[in-house]
Amino acid sequence: MSARRTGMSSAAESLYQQLCAAGIALPERENLDTYREAVRDGFAPYIELASKNFDGEIELIEIAGIRCRQLTPRGWNEQQGHCILYAYGGGYVSGSTHEDQLITAPLAQQSDTRIIMVEYRLSPEHPFPLPQQDMRQVYSALLDRYGASRLIVSGESAGGNLALGLMQHARDNGLGLPRCAVLFSPWSDLANQGDSHTFNDARDPTLNNDWVDIAASWHAGGCALDDAGLSPIHGDMRGLPPCIITTGSRDLLLSQCLSLAAKLRAVGVECDLRVWEGLWHVFEFYPIPEAQLSIAETAAFIRAH
Repeated sequence: MSARRTGMSSAAESLYQQLCAAGIALPERENLDTYREAVRDGFAPYIELASKNFDGEIELIEIAGIRCRQLTPRGWNEQQGHCILYAYGGGYVSGSTHEDQLITAPLAQQSDTRIIMVEYRLSPEHPFPLPQQDMRQVYSALLDRYGASRLIVSGESAGGNLALGLMQHARDNGLGLPRCAVLFSPWSDLANQGDSHTFNDARDPTLNNDWVDIAASWHAGGCALDDAGLSPIHGDMRGLPPCIITTGSRDLLLSQCLSLAAKLRAVGVECDLRVWEGLWHVFEFYPIPEAQLSIAETAAFIRAH
């Protein structure tokens, strides 16, 4: 495990105070469309900048009947280049491939990989296991197109849940496993267990227990929250490919990330855990130096594997 001990940058300190002052809005069933639009609009200036700075092609495509967004860096090799299957976050109740260009555009550029983001269905309209099925359909199609040796899986928060569960499904069903996985603050336990759900409940400016409990209930659709299909931290970790996990000391899901890393290592899976001092849930989404460095480090992890 590596930890950043030099303190937060001034930009991160300033943004942290702004996010704390803004507060956390809870999703409501009767206003979900408005909530989702507000989330998207809040990141609009950053999304525009990320897509503008991307040197390559961004396309809306369809794979196995599922809508996807594909980012291809200039010079990427169709015959030999690697491809990341990416799942966006948002607690299964919000988010889209549009917002996630904030992470995927620089990640694709710096790792020199094509990234395909799946526009999976959201809860509560489409609860478990429908988003998982969307990911599996696209993964199977990509296995046919690229082969397992050219694939990586990645995702943040709920997308990290999808990426981890997808690898367990692939292993259990005799499908090829990806070369490695990148998990940003993965929400691997929808039962929301761990000490950080107590000590970071008022310290994470972007996520709190009320929010994750609502999202977990909507996505579970009546399934037990500790079911391994819903919460892959409760599943078997044996035989999974190398993983890198990033989190922050103020991340509400910090304990989940620590527990997941321990479970992976306990069965011999290579896991690089990086805990960033003072930072919060999926801080890579924000325009701060630490986000740029974390994405650069995960890109280096991908290149190394």
